[in-house]
Amino acid sequence: MNRTARAFWLDSPGRGVIREIALPAPGADEVLVRSLYSGVSRGTETLVFRGGVPENQHTAMRAPFQEGDFPAPVKYGYLNVGVVEEGPGTLVGRTVFSLYPHQTRYVVPARAVTPVPDGVPAGRAVLAGTVETAVNALWDAAPLVGDRIAVVGGGMVGSSVAALLARFPGVRVQLVDADPARARTAAALGVGFALPADALGDCDLVVHASATEQGLGRALELLRPEGTVVELSWYGDRRVGLPLGEAFHSRRLTLRGSQVGTVSPARAHLGYADRLALALDLLTDPAFDALVTGESAFEDLPDVMPRLASGEIPALCHRLRYDTA
Repeated sequence: MNRTARAFWLDSPGRGVIREIALPAPGADEVLVRSLYSGVSRGTETLVFRGGVPENQHTAMRAPFQEGDFPAPVKYGYLNVGVVEEGPGTLVGRTVFSLYPHQTRYVVPARAVTPVPDGVPAGRAVLAGTVETAVNALWDAAPLVGDRIAVVGGGMVGSSVAALLARFPGVRVQLVDADPARARTAAALGVGFALPADALGDCDLVVHASATEQGLGRALELLRPEGTVVELSWYGDRRVGLPLGEAFHSRRLTLRGSQVGTVSPARAHLGYADRLALALDLLTDPAFDALVTGESAFEDLPDVMPRLASGEIPALCHRLRYDTA
């Protein structure tokens, strides 16, 4: 049987192409998946697209099913939802999520796919990888009932964190972003909104996800004494300056990193599969639909990606549909 697929490759920094590739026949413990949707995580994927992954982070930044190496040529991505066409009988016909790049069909180990719950539409399930990041961040942050919290940066990750925090009882949550249009996202998620200059201070916890030096500086300013900033931003090859010579020490502030590549030590008894399954269960909430801000056909991705990277297409998650897969 002739098995082929089409895949999006970064041919060189700033230039993507679609290549036709041959697929292997799935083995006894593998599945063949036909893609329904994939999602472009604008922050990380556009950084990869412009060739901004530092050389000393090439290994750490590899996606689970990445092919090629940074800066290019490379096949990169990690938000894919499809239907199992071949594989174990318990999975055939199931809609599944996988950390796979943008490709019409693919073969992976059966353990690398997670069934999408019946109450989660396939188009929303592309957010699972980002919600998983938010889950891990909140395991690291450990918010408490009644906390005053700001989320600085209303992109895909920051908005996912805010959406989860909206479920905590008695918590004051404010999404802070320099773009006034993010107020609509905040309203859809059920949290407050403020421009950076107007944000409420005296916060017990600030989650920073703006990937800007100004945003991180403002995050520190919003803390109460002995408060904590959990840093989720990925800066790539950019250097960031911080006001650590002002009141940082006298106010005994904490700046803590969080990254989805490792399960939070606070939940060390759980594995990656547990965390991803939890993220998919959380996506039964239709409020997350606010994070999908655009959609294109997969075949248009070589033209769409430069426009996402430049900001011409403003986006949180840009969804790709596979009409002719």
